[in-house]
Amino acid sequence: MRRPQALIFDVDGTLADTERDGHRVAFNRAFRDAGLDWDWTVDLYGRLLSVTGGKERILYFLDEFNRSFKRPADLTGFIADLHRSKTKHYMSMMAEGAIPLRPGVRRLLEAARAADIRLAIATTTTPENVTALIGSTLPEGAMGWFEVVGAGDIVGRKKPAPDIYSWVLQQMKLEPRQVMAFEDSAHGVVSAHQAGISQIVVTVNDYTRSQDFGDAAVVLDHLGESGSPATALAGKAPDDGVVDLPYLTALFDSERINV
Repeated sequence: MRRPQALIFDVDGTLADTERDGHRVAFNRAFRDAGLDWDWTVDLYGRLLSVTGGKERILYFLDEFNRSFKRPADLTGFIADLHRSKTKHYMSMMAEGAIPLRPGVRRLLEAARAADIRLAIATTTTPENVTALIGSTLPEGAMGWFEVVGAGDIVGRKKPAPDIYSWVLQQMKLEPRQVMAFEDSAHGVVSAHQAGISQIVVTVNDYTRSQDFGDAAVVLDHLGESGSPATALAGKAPDDGVVDLPYLTALFDSERINV
């Protein structure tokens, strides 16, 4: 059987459920620090997630939900300052262990390493956010588990554009057919698929559960742990409820399931 040569992971919503109780809270703290009365509620943040990238999300908020705000002359600098403040708050939250990894993530990462399957990250979040999450949830030195970390503004266009996946594949000197991608959102699936990756595993969260994942190989609620089996929203769930290397190898070796 063919097996993937590398597993490429999104971060926010995929490795950890960081959006609602992580990034959203950090944004609101940054707004308060800046003397702004903005409050990104759980529902509003779900709508803002239609745009990828923190700075882009702030601009989208102003364009679509807060048009009466008097914009400063240097809007780009203003947004960048807010985003830097938000990142500091987020990193502090991670240092406190505020957000755990999703079920099955650490188990699968460790299994892949033991089997000499290469690991990488492809995300729109900042490198600092990636480091903060990995540092707070995995053993010391775990950033070194990931051969390539594609993050933040390293490419010009963010998801759903394919740029970040294409960049990671180029750095790893791999073809799309040699890897599997792990995502939680429709934007991420489109990004991976447009980069040529056909084997995409989706683990949904509350914000993305109803999105269109037509280009995914399987859509699950999570990767599964002993006593907390993964269930499939589309495609075939693992027989024992745990997404492991034999399950991924069988999925990778088969034709993509149109879900």
